[in-house]
Parts: sequence; structure tokens; C-alpha cells
Amino acid sequence: MAHIGLSKLVKQVEIKSHGDVFHEIFRFKLHQLSNITPTKIQNVDLHEGDWGSVGSVLVGNYTQDGKEKVIKQRIEAIDEEKKLVSFKIIEGDLMELYKTCIFTVHVETHGENNLVTWTAEYEKLNEDVEDPTSMLDLCIAVTKDIDTHHLNN
Repeated sequence: MAHIGLSKLVKQVEIKSHGDVFHEIFRFKLHQLSNITPTKIQNVDLHEGDWGSVGSVLVGNYTQDGKEKVIKQRIEAIDEEKKLVSFKIIEGDLMELYKTCIFTVHVETHGENNLVTWTAEYEKLNEDVEDPTSMLDLCIAVTKDIDTHHLNN
């Protein structure tokens, strides 16, 4: 069997709300996502550690492509200067498809413009597994919902 290896997918979206507000949600306030975007994220609970700390473990329920799913992730890295948070998936539905899977959200601010970049680094369990494009689409949709929520409040 051929070695599949690590792959990378990147998607970006421009937001109108402030990049700091956005970064703060992904670092400290993931539990608020169920209020902001309840049709996509049903809940995020702190399982181990502290909100916003490297090594903390979070468990969440979400809906992807009309199916209810579960995710357990550990915060792998935080870079305040770059407004970056990385989450390593350690259990849940995604682990049925991927040997490793890390999602990174990064906010770049250039004057009035804020660009949110989502990166998925992953290794498929086998060649038949699709790339996590649908999961990144969900991340972009959640990003837009957060932006709309903040602009309306």
C-alpha cells in the first residue's frame, strides 16, 4: 500500500469585525459558539485544563452536511502576536477518516481589513478518504456567522 503522507488545505475569508474579537472567541470563548451559530455548533465543553490554554481539551457537538457529529480536540499552539490557535483532533468522527488532523485559525489584520485563514493539516487513513474540504467549509461558515453576530451586536 502506498504511503499517503501529510496534506494541507487552506481557506480564507475576509471579515468586517475586529480581528482581536475573533481571535478571543477561538482562544477563550468557544463555548459561546452554540449561541452564535446553533445550527452548526451545538456545544463546546472544556474537558481538561483551562479555556485558552495550550494542552486544554475541548469536546464539541456540531452538524456537518446535515449529520450530527462529535469532536474532541486539544489546543496545540497559541500565538497572540499572530492571532493564531491550533487544535489537534484527538477523538471523534474525524478520527474515523484521518490518522492525524490539525486545524489552525489565524487572523491577519491590515488596517481595516481582517482576513481569517483556516488551515487543515491531515493524513488520511486510506486513499479513499476525501480531503476535509467540507469541514473547512463549515469553519468558514462559522466564521461568517461570528462576523455577522458581532456586527449586529
